[in-house]
Amino acid sequence: MKAISPLIFFIIIYLATSVVAGDFYKVPITVAFLLTAVFSIAVSKGRFNNRIKTFNRGAGRKNLMLMLWIFILAGAFANSAKEMGCVEAFVNLTLYIVPSDALLAGLFLSSALLSLSIGTSVGTIVALTPIAAGIAEATDMSVPLVTGIVVGGSFFGDNLSFISDTTVVATQSQGCSMSDKFKTNIHIALPAAIVVIFIYALMGSNVAPANATDTENLIKVVPYLAVLIVAVMGVNVFIVLTLGIFLTGLLNILMPVSGDFPLLAWFGAMGDGIAGMGELIIVSLLAGGILEVIRANGGIRYIINKILRHVNSPMKAEFSIAALVSLVDACTANNTIAIITVSGIAREISGRFHLNPRRVASILDTFSCIMQGFIPYGAQLLMAAALAQCNPASIIPYLYYTYSLLFVALLSITFRFPKKIVDS
Repeated sequence: MKAISPLIFFIIIYLATSVVAGDFYKVPITVAFLLTAVFSIAVSKGRFNNRIKTFNRGAGRKNLMLMLWIFILAGAFANSAKEMGCVEAFVNLTLYIVPSDALLAGLFLSSALLSLSIGTSVGTIVALTPIAAGIAEATDMSVPLVTGIVVGGSFFGDNLSFISDTTVVATQSQGCSMSDKFKTNIHIALPAAIVVIFIYALMGSNVAPANATDTENLIKVVPYLAVLIVAVMGVNVFIVLTLGIFLTGLLNILMPVSGDFPLLAWFGAMGDGIAGMGELIIVSLLAGGILEVIRANGGIRYIINKILRHVNSPMKAEFSIAALVSLVDACTANNTIAIITVSGIAREISGRFHLNPRRVASILDTFSCIMQGFIPYGAQLLMAAALAQCNPASIIPYLYYTYSLLFVALLSITFRFPKKIVDS
């Protein structure tokens, strides 16, 4: 129990305190993570220097460093695009083309299709969140609501994409093909998506019409269009964001937005964008360190052993795999790492209870994806909140797709459907 105490401490400090206060802004997330980091080091075993080394090892993980690079590039691109008028131009074009009552459903479908094409929820969030926030401002909608729509859509596509790292890891670890896992997943993800599209269609009828204020400077949509097109082509996200940054700079040289020297204005916009990612970067580093301390002290193994104690049927076996990958995801804040961590145990459980490998791969991918929507320190919510300038916890109530997916996934395990896959 002591091994997972930092996780409990964080829940008490951040979530419980915020709920009691009735405001998630009362407790800065950076402070909650700082206090949890100190607590995790204090309760760890071994010499103090070794505890610090363990924490630093987690904060310096290779995958985390790559993610921080994306945060920096995303901040530079998002703010330079905003300052150069690219976001406003794209929002105006969207409002001009899409009827107001179709905006919410359209946002979900756009993010779902983009993430399905590029295989990354984070990349989708980087591309579409600024546009969604601009639409919210223009139509007087809630920013957390539209941000939640984009995040939910990004989870849908990422969960089904053939080129997603979670799909690759889940299928390879369980020895099944990507197409088989897709056919299994679609029976769960598609019904969940249809439900939320219907909800967004109903909510769209209450969206106030907004006229595009300026549709003449369409050249300003070029950076965003280029980013979306190149991303769909499957180009590495680092190259995609670098291209976007370069195009915003070129645009400012051709069409300066202020009296300042164009190059300096562009540099200033990028600098402000990178600085705006400061909280996100700090939280990511602290979370990485805390979660490594939990892992090193046996917290993940403790959780696994507790759950496996009560497994005695195929249904409970599937629930145990779902619970394991969810809890490990909560402890690592990374769905790919969670799947890798649990995959060996999942395969062992699968063999013992004769579960279909593609069914197990689907459960691993789906429930790790679901958990990412419930942890305010996950990369997707942190990135979305930073770009939309809102609190990550404020987005969670609006992740309708995540709730719908959880409901359908639980029904699938409880009532053993689709039958032809469960029984094969």
